[in-house]
Amino acid sequence: QLQLVESGGGLVQPGGSLRLSCAASGFRLDYYAIGWFRQAPGKEREAVSCINSGGRTPNYADSVKGRLTISRDNRKNTVYLQMNSLKPEDTAVYYCHASLLQSDYWGQGTQVIVSS
Repeated sequence: QLQLVESGGGLVQPGGSLRLSCAASGFRLDYYAIGWFRQAPGKEREAVSCINSGGRTPNYADSVKGRLTISRDNRKNTVYLQMNSLKPEDTAVYYCHASLLQSDYWGQGTQVIVSS
């Protein structure tokens, strides 16, 4: 079965950190561009960060620049999102997305709650 599985979400206090993981099964991520998206309650899904297949030139939404870092380990077939200095407004379900030509996959999402 071809799928992406996110993990690493949870409840964290403001200023805390989490590392999200996105693991692929049934296919290799090596040639896929990967994006992290999030959707907060009552809001549309928005792009947070993306990284190309080579792992170079990552991009970030202005709201997360300097706090979130995307990386990939093709040997582990996994992409990560390191989140530092978390704010309550980062609360959302976080999804990873893999795309290559006409193929794309979404994970099921992992919940992140930033609250004291």
